[in-house]
Amino acid sequence: MNMASGGSVILVTLCAVALWSGVGAAHLAKREMGIDTSRYYNYEEMTGLLRGLAEANAAHARLFSIGQSIENRSLWVMEISTTPGVEVPGKPKFKYVGNMHGDETVSRQVLLYLIQYLLEGYGRDERVGRLLNTTDIYILPSLNPDGFERSEEGDCSGVHGGRSNSRNKDLNRSFLDQFSRVEVDEADVPEVVAMEKWIKENKFVLSGNLHGGFVVASYPYDDSRNHVDAGYYSKSPDDEVFKYLAKTYASRHPVMKTGTPHCSEEPEETFLDGITNGAMWYDVTGGMQDYNYLYGDCFEITLELSCCKYPLASQLTEEWNNNLDSLLSLMEQVHIGIAGIVTDAILGSGISNAVIVVAGIDHNITTGRFGDFHRLLVPGIYNITVVAQGYIPVTVFDVEVLEGPATQLNFTLQSLVTSDNNTIETITPTMASSTEFKTQNTSEMENVHQSNTIEPENFRHHNYIDMEILLRKYATEYPAITRLYTIGKSVEQRNLYVMEISDNPGIHEMGEPEFKYIGNMHGNEVVGRELLLNLIEYLCNNYGTDPEVTNLVNKTRIHIMPSMNPDGYEVSTEGDVDGVIGRNNSNNFDLNRNFPDQFFQITDPQQPETLAVMDWLNRIPFVLSANLHGGSLVVNYPYDDDPDGKEMYSRSPDDAVFRQLALSFAKENGPMFEGHPCKKLYPDEYFAWGITNGANWYNVPGGMQDWNYLHTNCFEVTIELGCIKFPYDNDLPKYWKQNKRSLLQFMKQVHRGVKGFVIDATNGKGIFNATIIVAEVNHPVRSAKDGDYWRLLVPGVYKITASARGYVPMTRNVTVMEEAIEVNFTLSRVADGHDNGLDQVLTKSSADSGQEFEKLIKSLSSDDGLHNLILSAPVDLNLYRYHDYKDLSEALRGLHSNYPAITKLNSFGQSVEVRHIWALEISDKPGIKELAEPKIKFIAGVHGNAPVGTELLLAFAEFLCILFGKNQAVTKLIEHTKIMIVPSVNPDGREIAQEGQCTSKVGQTNIHGKDLDTDFTGNSLEQLAEMQPETRDIVRNLILNQGFTLSVVLDGGSLLTTYPYDKPVQTVENEETLKYLANVYSNNHPKMHLGHPGCPNNTDENIPGGVIRGAQWHGHMHSMKDFTVTYGHCPEITVYTGCCKFPQAKELAAIWHDNKKSLLSMLVEVHKGLRGKVTDHDGNPIPKADIILNEGVKVPTSEAGYFHILLAPGSHDIDALAEGYQHQRKQVFVSSYEAATTLVIAVELDNKLFGLPRELVVTAAGAALSAIIVTACIVWCVCSFKSNHQKDGFHRLRQHRDEYEDEIRMMSMGSKKSLLSNEFQDETDSDEDTLYVNKH
Repeated sequence: MNMASGGSVILVTLCAVALWSGVGAAHLAKREMGIDTSRYYNYEEMTGLLRGLAEANAAHARLFSIGQSIENRSLWVMEISTTPGVEVPGKPKFKYVGNMHGDETVSRQVLLYLIQYLLEGYGRDERVGRLLNTTDIYILPSLNPDGFERSEEGDCSGVHGGRSNSRNKDLNRSFLDQFSRVEVDEADVPEVVAMEKWIKENKFVLSGNLHGGFVVASYPYDDSRNHVDAGYYSKSPDDEVFKYLAKTYASRHPVMKTGTPHCSEEPEETFLDGITNGAMWYDVTGGMQDYNYLYGDCFEITLELSCCKYPLASQLTEEWNNNLDSLLSLMEQVHIGIAGIVTDAILGSGISNAVIVVAGIDHNITTGRFGDFHRLLVPGIYNITVVAQGYIPVTVFDVEVLEGPATQLNFTLQSLVTSDNNTIETITPTMASSTEFKTQNTSEMENVHQSNTIEPENFRHHNYIDMEILLRKYATEYPAITRLYTIGKSVEQRNLYVMEISDNPGIHEMGEPEFKYIGNMHGNEVVGRELLLNLIEYLCNNYGTDPEVTNLVNKTRIHIMPSMNPDGYEVSTEGDVDGVIGRNNSNNFDLNRNFPDQFFQITDPQQPETLAVMDWLNRIPFVLSANLHGGSLVVNYPYDDDPDGKEMYSRSPDDAVFRQLALSFAKENGPMFEGHPCKKLYPDEYFAWGITNGANWYNVPGGMQDWNYLHTNCFEVTIELGCIKFPYDNDLPKYWKQNKRSLLQFMKQVHRGVKGFVIDATNGKGIFNATIIVAEVNHPVRSAKDGDYWRLLVPGVYKITASARGYVPMTRNVTVMEEAIEVNFTLSRVADGHDNGLDQVLTKSSADSGQEFEKLIKSLSSDDGLHNLILSAPVDLNLYRYHDYKDLSEALRGLHSNYPAITKLNSFGQSVEVRHIWALEISDKPGIKELAEPKIKFIAGVHGNAPVGTELLLAFAEFLCILFGKNQAVTKLIEHTKIMIVPSVNPDGREIAQEGQCTSKVGQTNIHGKDLDTDFTGNSLEQLAEMQPETRDIVRNLILNQGFTLSVVLDGGSLLTTYPYDKPVQTVENEETLKYLANVYSNNHPKMHLGHPGCPNNTDENIPGGVIRGAQWHGHMHSMKDFTVTYGHCPEITVYTGCCKFPQAKELAAIWHDNKKSLLSMLVEVHKGLRGKVTDHDGNPIPKADIILNEGVKVPTSEAGYFHILLAPGSHDIDALAEGYQHQRKQVFVSSYEAATTLVIAVELDNKLFGLPRELVVTAAGAALSAIIVTACIVWCVCSFKSNHQKDGFHRLRQHRDEYEDEIRMMSMGSKKSLLSNEFQDETDSDEDTLYVNKH
């Protein structure tokens, strides 16, 4: 680090220039500069002006557009600089944005004048020259050109419109907000989307947003969590800086500085010094200035320039003169505070995205692409820290910031480690992380402590009895700091001893972390056992005299288990180098392959030693641990295996932390750190810095270290202490000397990261089991019984959220250094009326497009997509019991109470015994119809004696809720899907079913004795009336009126998936798709797809792929599956989760593990197939049109014309039929890994009558009508002729009346018949008509 030297040329130049010399505005406007301030410029005139200026000043100007408005007007930006279009290190970026509200027009004109002033003043005015030489200036005169075109000159209050954009959206209410969800469709605000993108892609330092309607300078925050309408001061961390900036502008404006502009709208409103906090004035949600500060590293203030929004053009000259000095002065403030470059000590290159932390100000900025930074600060003394990924953090204390140009402060960072080993992967980029790893010579460190500490003398091998005596000795001699206890017994009933060493043994002290060492897990690997006995001796003998030991014992509760496998030790042999005798326990099981695994099903029975350790970890909130082994010389960290069983790097979410932990041990052990452990045994083996990822070395399924990490709060590594498993005792002093510093240094790591308490705001008590989440690190930890927590982290800047059921979550930004920082969270109960803090975490990014979601679906559909999702979301749900109806109701209410923003709890009806049939909707907009989104329902408990499905759906619901806002993939799935979870259709049957009854039928039916899966008889009123109440309510409220895309039902009694139909049928329409959906579930299940359920009642059953049509397995009539497909137009599959219908509760965790991926696969699958809309020629939606799939299955469109149909991969024929419209046929191709194909079908009005073209029918009808008229005329003429020329005409007419009428009748009939003759009839059906008739 170097102050005031070595910076960029531009910054050094700037320091030598007195920008704040007191010189006022040059007012070149008063000279002849050609600035026309007499009129407004419309869009075309503005465009022409800007293009002309850019062409005339190409050396200093660049015109470009950041996007377009709704009406396709360009959002022009003029860059003014001595290096336009070129980023120069150390040259800060400033921007002005005007005319955000289209009818606030002074800003637009003033910025156009400013562009001309700067370009024409360069080389003529010293102040302008300094600005352009040292600053990149960007001016956007009109963010809302559409609104401007609708506005009217002279409209001071905005009554004539133009404020909003062409979609009637207020652009200054449409940005991402920190306190509330902003509900706006990106398509409605392209101006905002473009601006957000521009802000994020550029490192703007300072900005002004120019408005009208008052005269005041407003600064963040613009709103508050409570959203008080006015009068609430919402202070940002940089409140002093923002006030300084606002005063800079206001103090130079002749009207604004008075604070009393006397605007006609609010004549009495005043602001001290002409400035105000935004929320103090009035609350603005979704404002641009807050977005700049929170998401763009840019300090922006909002400047109201005139009382009249659109004053007459005659006032523009006055407004320009009022604002010129202020505009220039604010731009000059981009150079205050601190500035410099962060570089790599070895390469000398700049480090981008390094984090600049100012102590005491909870807002950080990051360096630009060249490593340069500008951090605005008011004069004062500051401590500045730089943190960068992979580098040692550096802090400079007492940095003095003066008035005027920025203090120059350059940082040179040392790399954490240097390596050419390509097996060590990059640390997760979302963490700005680093720690200082100094390689110390072991002998040097030893010499420092040799004279001050008492070293162990007991260097010999201890069998079980000998070890027991030694442990009792120290427990007796040091009762003030020790407690000897046992966590259980081995197979041969030997105690699994643990020595606790603490200043208050036997007590968990609030805020004090728990640490453990475990040795001798493999009985013939004995070095760890003896080292831990030496460590106990060393800690006891030196407590109270050695500061290092005393400090460790006073601040840490240390647990040491010398031997996890005492039985194996007893049969091992001294001198064993690489043998296996004694490795396993007395039942001959490898204890380090005996823990539940995330990737593989461990089939070996869990051993008493394993169970004892698991129970121990569930009772004590361990933070850090090491498992000591032998046979190599390396520190091994998670994960220990991967899903494919291959030797490859298997990264955990906390990979950076584990690397730090591993290095803390290895760097103190000289031979280990060299990386060539066992040259005689394994000459080619090399571990960079003496550490390795477990799976990258070799796969260990069922290992203890991964189980620690995945199922508790404890981070554990595995340490191989030497190449010889059971060395001779004369070598033991060497092992102690080599590992003593490592053992002590590793224990100290438990004091890194963050620690603190989660406290109830009401009673001040700690909250047990609260969840602590670090943003972008998918591994939560939970608070202990007193509300205390510990979260290991490498140095960096983090966003940490604490949440608990029934409480409003709280998020804090935290800078982690070498020592643990205390961060406490005080949570308010939801019932207290606070807004749910999830709103802040869960705000949907406006950049989240449909295209990005399609990429997610493709990613999740890849071979490892869902697997990686599960790895990134290791949520421990602790399934250990069943929920009866009361517990189920409380659990669902609890989910809704804790996650109200994404859940809605409904009752679809009641059972015979008046129990609710609950349904939990999970969506980003619960309770709101989103017609274009696919809907999926998960149903369980149709048979009350098979409640596993109920428990799986409860777990699934909680899994989704917990990860919303924390896991990107799960969040997006919820945002794009309507999920309905119905955990128990037959709650009455569930109440009488009994746990452990695998084949019992008790509880299978409802209380009336009716199997509900045979009660879905039909959809007529009579049939509905005859149904059971549970069935009737499901039909009415779930199947017929919800428009689902996919349905998944969970049952029990086998291990397979069935698809429609359950009733015997000759052919199944759309069978390929139905079978495909069933296969998706089965293929994502670790056992089901094998096709061998292996149930006791049918051990030889073989179901290819684990999928079968319902009728071919256990056929029956009137099933819910068949009803859903027939009347609900929704494919449904039934999943049988296991042979035992009601297994023991202890099996639930394993069943959840097996089904989690399959359940998630359904959430992905529902977004595939074909989706679209049927419209008429003008784009109007056509509801209830029929979509015919492959001339078979018919699916109606929704009331908005939408449809979403799941289809098997391949080509499909799609017919669209709507009454009164022509038939349309399309062919589509559906992929197995792509999101749904989108198809908009525009149908034309049907131009046919009686199967013939409308024109032909009309012509024929006209001809026939003409014939009738002509015939009538002839008859009339004949009658007239006879009447006039025959004397007896009337007499004869009467005489022959009957004959004449017959003649007329025959003529008439002939005419009528001609209309119906074959000449005009269409007696053949077209292909389209046939299809239509057949399907109706």
